[in-house]
Amino acid sequence: MPETAPALAYLPQLPRDKSVGIGCIGAGFIMADCHLVAYRQAGFRPVAIAARDLTKAQAVAQRHQIARAYADYRELLADPEVTVVDIAVPPDIQLEVVREAVQHADHIRGILAQKPLGMNYAEACEIVRLCRESGIVLAVNQNMRYDQSVRACKSLLTRGDLGEPVLATIDMRAIPHWMPWQQHLGWVTLRIMSIHHLDTLRFWFGDPERVFASIRTDPRTKFAHEDGICLYILEYENGLRAMSCDDVWAGPSREGSAADIGIKYRIEGTTGMARGTIGWPSYPEPTPSTLDYTTTAAATWQQPRWSEVWFPDAFVGPMAQLLCALEDNVTPEISGDDNLKTMALVDACYLSAKEHRAVELSEILKNGAA
Repeated sequence: MPETAPALAYLPQLPRDKSVGIGCIGAGFIMADCHLVAYRQAGFRPVAIAARDLTKAQAVAQRHQIARAYADYRELLADPEVTVVDIAVPPDIQLEVVREAVQHADHIRGILAQKPLGMNYAEACEIVRLCRESGIVLAVNQNMRYDQSVRACKSLLTRGDLGEPVLATIDMRAIPHWMPWQQHLGWVTLRIMSIHHLDTLRFWFGDPERVFASIRTDPRTKFAHEDGICLYILEYENGLRAMSCDDVWAGPSREGSAADIGIKYRIEGTTGMARGTIGWPSYPEPTPSTLDYTTTAAATWQQPRWSEVWFPDAFVGPMAQLLCALEDNVTPEISGDDNLKTMALVDACYLSAKEHRAVELSEILKNGAA
């Protein structure tokens, strides 16, 4: 019979104490429709929200039964009931917010920062340094790690069902919703979408030795940019090769052709194979991601399934792992230090594409200041 989902560790660990006061900075889609929906489902306790548009902050506060709304995030940071700060602002503002947050280490114990962790690896290093020196625990909202299929696949790899990984691929043909702030930063894919896949590959397999990336512009995106359609290969010391095609163009489907939208992945190991789909391109229609796998010990395809979806259910995970870390005085699963490797990998992709060469991850890391 097909294996049922509970046999795989596909859900995050939750804290025992869910009463910790969470202060939310930002009231856009990702906060209002993902973070806060997931937090309420999990029983977490957001106590305040801040946004430049007070009316918007108040509307989100009312929708999610949050007691206080502020027009200035500095007022929220000074709120003594805020123990954990959830930052969901554009990356060019994030360092500024963290600089202010660490001034309140008397009552702020943890920060969940949005990805990307700043504008580049150097800024990420500075954010990590500020939190370390203030004694505040930093975690990063790399939420694809908590997609149910991604996490179930990690469970397979950890159990050893697939043996030694040989080849892994992610094939994305989807059209993300770009944020308005991307235009003035000139970013499209690498720091916004590819960062999910690069972090997931690190989550599954650890850190590669080097990356080779090739990119071109997206024909649909009108503002100036360079990282539209992105292809990259990760080389691992043990011989594993992992590659991704992040195609945010996906053909002229918005211009009148038929559409072929979706994300799938495949992992081939010495004793098994896994294949999966990622359901978020169907949002707002709830579409669970999937996982199928087969092994040399059981030659049929196992197909565990679940009802949870990435958007919004998986957004419980990043906050839960921070609350668990604070509760048990341990390092978060996605700590700031861990995420520096993902940020370095993104910077390596940019450098590789610019100079048309493979870039060692150590080349970026050795220039860090963390």
